[in-house]
Amino acid sequence: MESPKPMDRLLCGDVGYGKTEVAMRAAFKAVMDGKQVAVLVPTTILAEQHYNTFLQRFKGYPINIDMISRFRNRQEQKRTLKELANGNVDIIIGTHKLLNKEVKFKDLGLLIIDEEQRFGVSHKEKIKALKRI
Repeated sequence: MESPKPMDRLLCGDVGYGKTEVAMRAAFKAVMDGKQVAVLVPTTILAEQHYNTFLQRFKGYPINIDMISRFRNRQEQKRTLKELANGNVDIIIGTHKLLNKEVKFKDLGLLIIDEEQRFGVSHKEKIKALKRI
C-alpha cells in the first residue's frame, strides 16, 4: 500500500481464518493515510454485519463509518452520499448500490470486495471503472 502504483490482491481462506481482520487493518491504514475506503458486499445482511463489526472495531478512533443499503431510507442514503462526496465519510460499506452513478468519492484509496464471485459481469465493469477515477 506504500507504492503509488495501484494493486490488486486476492485473499482466500475458510471461515474464521481472518480475512475480515486483514481487510479492517488495510482499511485502517488507508484512512490514517487520508484516503477513503469502500467495502462492497453482495447482500444487505452482510453489509449490516460488516458495518457493525467496523463500528465496534474502530470505536474510539476518529473514523467516520457509514453504510448504503436498502436498510437505509432514501433521506439517510442521500445524506450519506453527500457526506461521502465531501470526504466526511472515511469508510463506506454497502451493497451494489455503491456502484451507482450518484456515488462520488472525494479520495477513494481502497476498495474491498467481499465475496467477489457473487457479483455479475455488469457490476465488475463498474468496479473496473472505479479504478480509473
